[in-house]
Amino acid sequence: MKTALSTTTHTVSLKSIFTDFKEITKAGLAISVLFSSIAGYLLGFNDAQPFEWSVLLMLCVGGYCMVGASNAFNQVIERDLDALMDRTKNRPVPSGRMAPNVALVVASLLTIAGITLLYMINPKTAMFGAISIFLYTSVYTPLKTITSLSVFVGAFPGAIPFMLGWVAATGDFGIEAGTLFLIQFFWQFPHFWAIGWFLYDDYAKAGFYMLPTGKKDNGTALQVILYTIWLIIASLLPSLGYTGKLFISPYAAVAVFLLGLWMLYYAVRLHKIKTAKAARTLMLVSVSYISLLQLVYIIDKFLR
Repeated sequence: MKTALSTTTHTVSLKSIFTDFKEITKAGLAISVLFSSIAGYLLGFNDAQPFEWSVLLMLCVGGYCMVGASNAFNQVIERDLDALMDRTKNRPVPSGRMAPNVALVVASLLTIAGITLLYMINPKTAMFGAISIFLYTSVYTPLKTITSLSVFVGAFPGAIPFMLGWVAATGDFGIEAGTLFLIQFFWQFPHFWAIGWFLYDDYAKAGFYMLPTGKKDNGTALQVILYTIWLIIASLLPSLGYTGKLFISPYAAVAVFLLGLWMLYYAVRLHKIKTAKAARTLMLVSVSYISLLQLVYIIDKFLR
């Protein structure tokens, strides 16, 4: 009887540790970010820099560690504020399931492991990974309670993963990687402002005002539309022939443009009705948009 009880307790303990690890690293978000890095890698490799499974594996594991470290540091820093919000109060640290010191050790180990793995690919990949962690934890996170410009700062580390894959494949940061960065940079704004809109009241409990005007008003909605238009333009740049080895065919350009119109429709709809439901829908569409755009880019490369 004691052995059975001990085994059950041990199993539950391991399960809870695994669950807390997923939550403190935000596994769902980390995996979606990894998709961007993988997409960048598939776009970047060529005859001069052939595809290597070992590099892709290091990119995936190192990239997860990079994102996980940023999220873990964030949750240590914001533990008192997270406890005030419904969507975050049950996270491992604010709920008390994980001590802040333990979370800090986890974040530090993930940082070391992530940067080491990315450095094994090439030094530039490690450099951008380190910059991403630094900007997210040391600049973006503290600014969230001070100014809505924190979203602008947060867009920099948020835009790194797509171009990180290209740099991992080529060892080079040029116009191609810069274009991939630009696309995901502009994408951050309508995506996070949509989140800031439908979670406005919950964010306000912790003193986070993520919207550009600080309110759910015409000004914020107009900026969502404006940045969606910039996103569409940036996404079409590879079809113009000025982005080096990063190029999409006219057929892919049409598909990308239609995807952009789809997202723009929901941005305009948010401006028109200004509801939390419309903002949530735009957020979901934006997630689908960036994934589908990356798939279009990849499919176009392999079909040409």
